[in-house]
Amino acid sequence: MSYLLEHPAHVAVLAAAHLALVAAALACALAIALPIGFALARHERASRIVLVLLGALYTIPSLALLAILVQFLGLGTAPIFVALVAYAQFVLVRNVLAGVHAVDPAQRDAATGMGMSSLQRALRVELPQALPIVIGGVRIAAVAMIALATLGGYVGAGGLGSLIFIGFTLHHSDEIVAGSIAVCLLAIVIDAALRLAERSVRTN
Repeated sequence: MSYLLEHPAHVAVLAAAHLALVAAALACALAIALPIGFALARHERASRIVLVLLGALYTIPSLALLAILVQFLGLGTAPIFVALVAYAQFVLVRNVLAGVHAVDPAQRDAATGMGMSSLQRALRVELPQALPIVIGGVRIAAVAMIALATLGGYVGAGGLGSLIFIGFTLHHSDEIVAGSIAVCLLAIVIDAALRLAERSVRTN
């Protein structure tokens, strides 16, 4: 705790880098999960298969996956970025599917009757109604990614994980505690912000 109080600026810089990595990975993961989720919503059998595969990927130990990615991508930001995007798919795709399935069939039929294409119906009818559930998935994924991103310290990706890694390497518990507290606070703040966004969408 003393390190956090004595070096707040340094911890803040690491937290900003940590958040930037997670935000970029989350945006990329969502850009992948949205079209996959909407496509699978129209193919029930395929959706079950894909969710099983994504669930299997989700159960792979993070250190093992990171070690494999380092072999192909080297050290730095790339392996942890890919790992974050991959792990987020299970939660995000599942919630996109749940959100689309929750859309009122009558509104979907009305949109089709008005001559909307599948893309227009997805963007104008299904996505707005599915948004609260999608944001709920984003909340879960974001908190998990903030925690997982600490492994970036082991592959030279920076962020708060580097502070924790240095603490382990030098046997300095102050750095470990400072990094851990900062990660927890960051997760709490992001979760609270996304919870407000989810409530706002639900009430509109």
